[in-house]
Amino acid sequence: MDFSHLLSARTGKMGASAIREILKVVGQPGMVSLAGGIPSPDSFPMERIKELTNKVFTKYGSAAFQYDLTEGFTPLREVMAAYLGEREIHVSPEEVLIQSGSQGVLDSICKVLISAGDKIAVEAPTYLGAIQAFKPYEPEFVRMEMDENGLIPESLEEVLKSHDIKFIYTVPTFQNPTGRSISLERRRRIAEIIIKYGALLVEDDPYSNLRYTGTALPAIKTMAPDNVIYITTLSKVLAPGLRIGICVAPEIISRWMVITKQGVDLHTSTFSQAIAAEYIAGGYLEQQLPKIIELYRPKHSAMLSALERFFPDGFSFSRPEGGMFIWVEGPAELDMEKIYWKAIERKVAFVPGKYFFTEDGEGLSTMRLNFTMSEVPVIESAIEVLGNVLKTES
Repeated sequence: MDFSHLLSARTGKMGASAIREILKVVGQPGMVSLAGGIPSPDSFPMERIKELTNKVFTKYGSAAFQYDLTEGFTPLREVMAAYLGEREIHVSPEEVLIQSGSQGVLDSICKVLISAGDKIAVEAPTYLGAIQAFKPYEPEFVRMEMDENGLIPESLEEVLKSHDIKFIYTVPTFQNPTGRSISLERRRRIAEIIIKYGALLVEDDPYSNLRYTGTALPAIKTMAPDNVIYITTLSKVLAPGLRIGICVAPEIISRWMVITKQGVDLHTSTFSQAIAAEYIAGGYLEQQLPKIIELYRPKHSAMLSALERFFPDGFSFSRPEGGMFIWVEGPAELDMEKIYWKAIERKVAFVPGKYFFTEDGEGLSTMRLNFTMSEVPVIESAIEVLGNVLKTES
């Protein structure tokens, strides 16, 4: 039977992840992937999770496997309120929502806020997962300009002056895909602008704990608490398979996010939340984070150094102080997707940057590189291969 005629009109706005499709070749034998956006499994505290599993059985018993509050497992909401307080985001446990990963948060925000034709302001480039979350709800994307210091406040203000914006979406710290961070001065200015215009900003903050150099930056939420939906996750500092996303939103939005979640999955896995609660309450995140930093720091340095040595003139790249990504920009006439397929022939994969833009024709000469999943010698040899491909093809 052909049931294609039964599909909703919304499916026309959906699509499989362009990155996941183009990276199917990554599984080929001998392929080196600088493409994925995933944490190294070496960063997972496996022995600690084993211990915590037994502790959860003892402490919570069958309650860890029972239905629970849509808003989140109470012990996790309590420890997360304290955890956010350490970041100067002062909220009560009742204000903390737990979702199935930050992707689940984004979908809830879409359901609550977006009507077809609404305008959403996004950075250019922006996180592909957010684009995928937003698109089925049929918004119109309005681009905002960036540079090496992140979102440009003047561009944001011009967008708010010129358009009726439903919300602004930004990844201000170690952005996916560029690795850039919005400077402290700009964060303050952005906070002033959204307060001035009564605008709503969605601050997606999955990477700020992964800092290898420099000084930590405060969340925009701390500067404009009433105008910001703040999102973070434990995927990069515990384990992504637990699917723990955390959100703090204005009360009326938060209330509707709970109602929408009730219609999707009732609540996030109680067992996963219990593991996460005990992990943070026991101080184990504080113990594990330095190990994660020391795992990634040499990889980060190795990639930056290799790019300096092996990439040809005419190419520039971001120099992030943390996160998981480095962004490369080549000559304007270069088609990086063609380079991708040439690199695949040499057993090295990356992500062409055009997939992180909402407008066709943008980012054709850019690429995103990930350093968390490969060892230092592999990173160095892979960047040398890419450099040779670029010298030959560009």
